[in-house]
Amino acid sequence: MSEIKKSVSKSSTFENSIAGLSVLGIGCYLVVHTGLDMGHQTYTLSLNIAFSSAIAQLFQDYHQFTVELAQLPLLAVLLLGGIPLVFQLFVKLFKGEFGADLLAGLSIITAVLLDEYLAGSLVVLMLSGGVALETYAVRKASSVLEALANRMPSVAHRKAADTVIDITTEQVNIGDILVILPHEICPVDGTVLEGTGTMDESYLTGEPYMMSKTTGSQVMSGAINGDAALSIRADKLSVDSRYAKIMEVMRSSEQYRPNIRRLGDQLGALYTPLAVVIAVTAWLLSDDVVRFLAVLVVATPCPLLIGIPVTIISSISLAARREIIIKNPAILETIGTCRTAIFDKTGTLTYGRPTLTGLIPGNQFNEPEVLALIASLERYSKHPLSSAIVKTAEKSKISFLTVKNITELPGQGLRGEVAGKLVQITSRKKFIEQDPGKIDLLPPITGGLECIVLINDVYAATLQFRDEVRTDSSSFIHHLRPKHLFDKVMLVSGDRESEVRYLAEQVGIKHVFFSQSPEQKLDIVRRETQQAKTIFLGDGINDAPSLTAATIGIAFGQNSDITGEAADAVIMNSSLLKVDELFHIGKRMRKIAMQSAVGGMALSVVGMTFAGLGYLTPVVGAITQEIIDVFAVLNALRAAIPPRSLSDYPLK
Repeated sequence: MSEIKKSVSKSSTFENSIAGLSVLGIGCYLVVHTGLDMGHQTYTLSLNIAFSSAIAQLFQDYHQFTVELAQLPLLAVLLLGGIPLVFQLFVKLFKGEFGADLLAGLSIITAVLLDEYLAGSLVVLMLSGGVALETYAVRKASSVLEALANRMPSVAHRKAADTVIDITTEQVNIGDILVILPHEICPVDGTVLEGTGTMDESYLTGEPYMMSKTTGSQVMSGAINGDAALSIRADKLSVDSRYAKIMEVMRSSEQYRPNIRRLGDQLGALYTPLAVVIAVTAWLLSDDVVRFLAVLVVATPCPLLIGIPVTIISSISLAARREIIIKNPAILETIGTCRTAIFDKTGTLTYGRPTLTGLIPGNQFNEPEVLALIASLERYSKHPLSSAIVKTAEKSKISFLTVKNITELPGQGLRGEVAGKLVQITSRKKFIEQDPGKIDLLPPITGGLECIVLINDVYAATLQFRDEVRTDSSSFIHHLRPKHLFDKVMLVSGDRESEVRYLAEQVGIKHVFFSQSPEQKLDIVRRETQQAKTIFLGDGINDAPSLTAATIGIAFGQNSDITGEAADAVIMNSSLLKVDELFHIGKRMRKIAMQSAVGGMALSVVGMTFAGLGYLTPVVGAITQEIIDVFAVLNALRAAIPPRSLSDYPLK
């Protein structure tokens, strides 16, 4: 990465030097020739060329070049700046890169042959100045990312015994106790151990709210602490924390920048022959070679086509502000052409956490009574199903009861005394082992997870759990066909058939594959990708091969670094809304890019027509083209401005 950056920096410095030389040379010419009305003296350079041998004279020629004193700065621009640029353009031509920039090289050569030194120097300025303009535009478009980088904390306060020691963030180890002072930036991801306050996470999540923090709350690196000091336990190293991951992934996306002008090169391949045809036609019809030059100067598209990469960089910046990290910028051009969507189950269309879907009471008990007893007990358990039970009780506004004598031994379930009653939560297997004759009391086995409740050693209820379906999964799936033109939506999961089919029915997916190994998933994705462009959404390590095989791979959340590396885009905050926003960012990017490129070229064609008719001189044509280029880039920068809405499906 450092070598790439050095190469880009060196190239940018070279172009900037030529741009500076061009400005200086053109400025000196205008001052001497126009402002001071001097420099009209002419100088003649004579060149006598002869080749001979001992036998005979082979070749002899004589040339004279006449130049005014005021034109010497322009000649310096053409010699020191024009020759290297033309050489670079011809190198691209020999590599088969037939882009619109070649028009600029042709314009420079023609200007020199016709003694139109000012027009040629202006083209050199346009060509070299394009890099400077692009650098400025990209820097403006990436201002959010630069702000994130500049805010990266470098110091952490580690608590040791009764003292607090300042260390660098690189010295923070997992498990260290850190103190976050008021208004400081959190250095690593962690968990609050002491203190109550708020944090501003808007730079990371896009949510414009202060998030409450108390003991047990998760904190993210990069978040700004509020007015109260907090003590946290470091859960990740600085380099592995969310803030650092955002910057790392964004920096890695720069490796794709040499390829993001693909659309511009395609348009340039059509535009260049058109411009040459107009220039030659104007020359032939008017018998005035100066019109040929004027048309080429107006046609020079540099930095017109930088509007496309600037649009892409601007869109990447907008996506980052929406907590969408785009690792491969090329997906912004292709995401609107994908016609098959393939979803993993857990963590994508579901939350990846259990929810209580059924409480079937025994003959002697009722649902509210059982829920109150077990929820009161489960409040003190760390079992994955406990939170689902407590959450259901809170929704039902059930009051919690007094609990004592709690035990939770591995394999034995949870026991405790609740409001004077002995409550036990165990498995179906353990219950049957204790008394096989009571198997008839239990309801039939269904999909999902379950547990058995005993109250005073009497069967009281069966609890049924399933992976909680995202509230907006159904509406998201149903809007893919009408709004984004998807022809096929698939659910491919390694989970059991009952679970996968249950989810498919809930969200409305007809093409279902269950109990699939990573290899089988990969085969399905490859097969579908051969038929149409695909998008695969997943969040597990076993999804990494499928993410790579799909036309576009989208990783959900930060559950796996491997998944993030395999994906083309990463949704940092697991949300289907963010996926929809990514669709719209891609569609909007292509629209603005086409406006900048095609709109700019259309204006150039109009200018070429006027130049071909003799209404624009080469110098005026160069100025006209520069104005068109600036408007194209300014339009491209609009992609970084958040629109009023980036989604079109109803949230439920």
